[in-house]
Amino acid sequence: MTRKTILHMLTPLRQMSPFDVNIAIDAGYDAVVPYTDVGLSDVGNLVQDAIFSRPPDAGVATGIFLAGKDAPTGLDMLDAAKKAMVPPFEISVFADPAGSFTTAAAMVAKVEKALAKHHERRLADVSVAIFGATGVVGYCTAVIAASEGADVKIVGHDGLRRVEEIAASIKDRFGVTVTPVDGSSEEKKSEIVKGANVLLAAAKAGVQVISTAQLQNAPDLLVAADVNAVPPAGIEGLKVNANGEQLDGTKAIGIGPLSIGNVKYKTQSGLFVRMIEAKKPVIFDFRDAFTLARDLAK
Repeated sequence: MTRKTILHMLTPLRQMSPFDVNIAIDAGYDAVVPYTDVGLSDVGNLVQDAIFSRPPDAGVATGIFLAGKDAPTGLDMLDAAKKAMVPPFEISVFADPAGSFTTAAAMVAKVEKALAKHHERRLADVSVAIFGATGVVGYCTAVIAASEGADVKIVGHDGLRRVEEIAASIKDRFGVTVTPVDGSSEEKKSEIVKGANVLLAAAKAGVQVISTAQLQNAPDLLVAADVNAVPPAGIEGLKVNANGEQLDGTKAIGIGPLSIGNVKYKTQSGLFVRMIEAKKPVIFDFRDAFTLARDLAK
């Protein structure tokens, strides 16, 4: 008898994202069940309910998806899920809070591809400034880029305190260094943009954070990318469907949110498919998302 594939979707929020539900079902899960208001202390019991309700050989047909709104909590929930396994009773787990792991993976993968194609440069050769770094996508983007050897600056729109805390969290959890910088005024932002090779905008939707004038005063800028698809663009003049076109008045090329989103969608869907098709239980986080996004980015 072919076992049904079941995905349990856990979130600390009041609602599960319809986006995540749709992608999981389209990827091929037979049943998708959301659980809301899930605290960290709840994860272990829910995982053990899932693993002990089916025989060990059905573990590969059972999955946990971890949603939510921030990366550290998602990673803590992932750790709790792994600790709840009792071999041979194990199941697959995939963390992607607020879609941040797959979005960040797609953004960095697209930038990496553009650097190589248009400038013959690598992430390890460039300085990267991340605007919107206090958000969940910005956090993951910083970790991925720094892990690949980039000199990463995370920009605080309201001063240094929050980005300093994020930099300390990243260093403690992942052992990589990112530099917090103050971007609380247009003058300070201009200096940050001027010194960057790569600009990544992961700010709140509908908020412009970088102007055309700032871009045109950045002689070393190579690539600018933005995940905001809601007008106005986070980076002025960057079209939503930009996929390597030159930005006006600069030598830099732009990558827009629809180009990033296409890779993000394929990455999230692809990891769900890999869970369904796996021969033994798997564990996926943003590092696995980046590995797949690299293969998908064009």
